[in-house]
Amino acid sequence: MARRPPSWWFEGGRVPITARALSQAYRAAVSTRRWLYGKGLKRSRGVGVPVIVVGNLIAGGSGKTPLAIALVERLRAEGWSPGVASRGYGREQDKQAVWVEAGTDPRQGGDEPVLIAHRTGVPVRVDRDRAAAARALADAGCNVIVCDDGLQHYRLRRDIEIEVIDGRRRYGNGRLIPAGPLREPPARSGLCHFRVVNGGSEPVAEPGFGEWPMRLDTGSALPLLGGRPLPLQAFADRRVHAVAGIGDPERFFATLRGHGIAVVPHAFPDHHRYTAQDLRFGSDLPVLMTEKDAVKCQALAGERHFSVPVTAHLPEAFWISLLDRLGTRGANP
Repeated sequence: MARRPPSWWFEGGRVPITARALSQAYRAAVSTRRWLYGKGLKRSRGVGVPVIVVGNLIAGGSGKTPLAIALVERLRAEGWSPGVASRGYGREQDKQAVWVEAGTDPRQGGDEPVLIAHRTGVPVRVDRDRAAAARALADAGCNVIVCDDGLQHYRLRRDIEIEVIDGRRRYGNGRLIPAGPLREPPARSGLCHFRVVNGGSEPVAEPGFGEWPMRLDTGSALPLLGGRPLPLQAFADRRVHAVAGIGDPERFFATLRGHGIAVVPHAFPDHHRYTAQDLRFGSDLPVLMTEKDAVKCQALAGERHFSVPVTAHLPEAFWISLLDRLGTRGANP
């Protein structure tokens, strides 16, 4: 999303009549598109290697990228040679396909792909046509493709679908865009092979029977100018400026508060392009930001700016189930 979602999506309230009417038109378009692919009138493209799609049903963030990073790291540990395909949302020349590396300008590669390349070091390809991106990765020697986002990109044939659910917001009011946050009807969730719930106060269903819990852990802050990481505990009982330009900034702010940090929150739109003025807050307090924001603020950073990385943790049974479904095809001995 490019801005804060409408209040009626997640906070209750009456949905405007215009939004409800547009939602019905959107529903018809989504249903027609799925029907065309289901009947073979539109074709999905395979790339000759397994494809794992990580996505969600709601507009905005839910924790897809941390899970994609965890998938890449586990697959590599199991002997696979993974690559990551993404659209690279928010980049300037989005009609141009790009190989993304850790040093790629986020304006050219997209903030999330640059973050993935920085964290994993695996080949990352961004393209509006994710099937073309996956094909390029397979041609480059990757024997399994992780698609960061793209649950609705049916042009790319997939072997495994993983839906990531925001455990706090879930599906909001349960309506389709623009009356609600849903890109597809809730029933679409049942077609995914795995449903991963990111955080939330309610316990998920018993793992393996519908939903798998995911926990995002963090314990350190990395200086953007380089240097020794500091434990988050070093900021406990102190005021800090907290910067988050993600789908759900409150999740980041709550994480910091959970470490006893007094947060002065600064929420920006998802995929926001930062300027120096954005980071001038009128005080010399430390500035803590998400990794996704940090890759865009490197050139603007001073000694008070820190990135707070997160690591996704899931039950071992989830990995066993996923690897069993993936099989051994393509894995190195």
